[in-house]
Amino acid sequence: MTHRILMVDDDREMVTLGKLILEREGFDVLSACNGMEGLEILNNSDHHIDLVLLDIMMVGMDGWQVLETIKNSDKHKDLPVIMLTARHYLEDESETSNYANLFDGYVVKPFVVRDLLGKINSLIKNNSGQNK
Repeated sequence: MTHRILMVDDDREMVTLGKLILEREGFDVLSACNGMEGLEILNNSDHHIDLVLLDIMMVGMDGWQVLETIKNSDKHKDLPVIMLTARHYLEDESETSNYANLFDGYVVKPFVVRDLLGKINSLIKNNSGQNK
């Protein structure tokens, strides 16, 4: 079974790179260039998503707002989410602590491919069958 990942990031080059890496590993990848587009894809009944890769710093609706919307949804509350950040630490420690129980990990960009894949594979394996 092919697992589907939604990558939400306003950096088109990062999305292109992420898709190449993940598709090479056998994942089906959907992408969105902003938070609203990501939520639209997620809520489209034609697309079952197994995991979300979500950039924190985006124009308009930031990653924290998207995360909160996902986790407040009965349909997607158990969906694993990995936050993406361009900094070596999560942006605002107080803000991060407010959302710490909502996301399942984070990856610093540019990411080490094996680290990203390890987190993805672990979360998908642990979450298999929970939100179908």
